[in-house]
Amino acid sequence: MTTQGARQVASMAPERPTKVKSRDISRSVEAMLWGRAAGRCQFDGCNRPLWKSPVTQERVNLAEKAHIYSFSADGPRGNRGIDAKRLNALENLILVCDICHKTIDKNWNSGRYTVAQLQQWKAAHEGRVARVTGIGPEKSSHILLFGSNIGDHHGPLHYTQAVDAVFPHWYPAEDRAIELGVRNSVLSEAKKALFWDPAHENLETDYEHVRRRIRSGEIKHLSVFALAAQPLLIRLGALLGDIVRADVYQLHREPAPSWRWPAQAPAAPEVEIRRPSSTNGPPALVLAFSAPVTADRITSVLDPNAAIWTLTVPSPHKEIVKSPAQLSEMRGLFSRMFDEIKAVHGQDTLLHVFPVMPVSLAVELGRARSPKAEMPWRIYDQVGALGGFVPALEIDPKE
Repeated sequence: MTTQGARQVASMAPERPTKVKSRDISRSVEAMLWGRAAGRCQFDGCNRPLWKSPVTQERVNLAEKAHIYSFSADGPRGNRGIDAKRLNALENLILVCDICHKTIDKNWNSGRYTVAQLQQWKAAHEGRVARVTGIGPEKSSHILLFGSNIGDHHGPLHYTQAVDAVFPHWYPAEDRAIELGVRNSVLSEAKKALFWDPAHENLETDYEHVRRRIRSGEIKHLSVFALAAQPLLIRLGALLGDIVRADVYQLHREPAPSWRWPAQAPAAPEVEIRRPSSTNGPPALVLAFSAPVTADRITSVLDPNAAIWTLTVPSPHKEIVKSPAQLSEMRGLFSRMFDEIKAVHGQDTLLHVFPVMPVSLAVELGRARSPKAEMPWRIYDQVGALGGFVPALEIDPKE
């Protein structure tokens, strides 16, 4: 081939960057990379903290600075399409752990870890970091999880699911949840009656540290995710009260389990208030939202002459709660109902409460209760093995 022909062939080949002398990345670029990644692996779905051992929690640098366009022309993704001077620039680097670094470089020919894909992951991660770290205290919320099996990745009470539900209205104040566990919650129906006193005491004890943080001003808002027996949910709500701003969430089981509110919520069903024809017997408040409750289920526990006050809807079912606005309206209705019953029966009369309602409504029922201004309550739970409703726990305003 002539010299002229060789030059023509060379001119037809795709341009490659001029060789870069060193893989060394400047300290300023490295600092910006760490800052934009918040010290976490930018591989989508990893998010591993890169400043400590996951086993011993000792401080150690686990970060690796991976090139998006490869440093060398024959690297995993090549380097055609980028100026040689930009190979070690911030926009061509992604902060990853060693495992993810090996994954993107060893499996590049699978078609999954392309330049465009890594650029997208980097942008999404850095955008998320910018949003979360840029929030003001007024958008900060502490995640509170209450129930059993907290943290189980296959269960609904998990920090990451809660964070997903509050975004973008709130951002987590901490990288972990406040966990109030229900111990010994997996019991047979027959043994459930023995469960209430210790469960109630455990909740009171565990909540005390939350109360201290609220009083100190450290906690200004709570996002509440709770799955437990209804008497305990009501008690949790009563402990929360109105001393701190709180949003209560509902677990939606259809079409797939999620705590996120539906984007388009249907109109809430109109609540029916059924007042007793006679108020001479012991007062009972029935909350029949998840399923119907017939009067004989109440009179068999109390008295044939029980004064039964009922809140219900035309077609009770478990998926009735669809929006936070609905919860707010219900909390106001509960408060008005308490006042009406108290005016009829007197503040010192024991009110028997029979909840059959979604978890979020049970918490809101407790939140609607005014400390030291309500009737004493005896809350019941449905236990099939014992033949129906049984007393579970009491709330005394004098305590």
